[in-house]
Amino acid sequence: MSNHKSLPAPTADLEQAERYIREHGLAIVEGVLPDQDRKRYADELLHVAEVERRAHRPGTVNAADQGTQRVWNLPSRSPLFCELIEHPTALRLVEATIGWPALLSNLSANITAPGSGEMFLHADQSLSPLPWDRPHSLNIIWCLTDFTDALGATRVVPGSHRLNRPCGAEDQSAESVAVEAPAGSLIAMEGRMWHKTGSNRTPDGQRLGVFGYYTLPIFLPQENWWLSLDPTVRQFGSDTLKQLLGFKEASPMGRVNGLPVG
Repeated sequence: MSNHKSLPAPTADLEQAERYIREHGLAIVEGVLPDQDRKRYADELLHVAEVERRAHRPGTVNAADQGTQRVWNLPSRSPLFCELIEHPTALRLVEATIGWPALLSNLSANITAPGSGEMFLHADQSLSPLPWDRPHSLNIIWCLTDFTDALGATRVVPGSHRLNRPCGAEDQSAESVAVEAPAGSLIAMEGRMWHKTGSNRTPDGQRLGVFGYYTLPIFLPQENWWLSLDPTVRQFGSDTLKQLLGFKEASPMGRVNGLPVG
């Protein structure tokens, strides 16, 4: 695992993780998913990914990093993934970083296969207006397998969150380091951090990651939940889940005839 001095060490202490996010722009929280649960999510993701490939769904393989399969709208693919959306550890870090209420902008997955290429450097909140004097979002990355440099772990530019600006074409040569974490860990990365998918250089290994992107409640979500969400998720989801998906607003936004929804 990585011992790069610019990245915080993995921790199981959530107060320490909150401090790491403020200082480093990210934290690695180890041991969040028991191995039995982690295996359930990994098996379900591989099943869903196979169905996606057989259906030839658009966007299955991302042109920016060929060899990486993207699986979108996970709440509609399997109700199992809704558990990750409102996992207590994830929500605690979301509230500590961007506040509450928050919205879930997307819940997707990346599967990097052997030979997959790197993505371009970017910041997740690049569409947010300047000034960036604070994070507008938090990405929660669930490590369903080990995240290693060789397997194509997410790469970040340490300290880039303090630049308070998007990553431009002139910044693509900036030095990045792999965020390595053991399976079952959670990586929390705030929206100003420059990062990219790494290249899988192993002969036969896959890296499985689920990405929950949480934003301030004033932003339109990346996934249009009102059109694409499986109706059963809204029907049977908790109030917290409905809030995160924009169906039970705790803010003045998203009302119908002036009244809160849900």
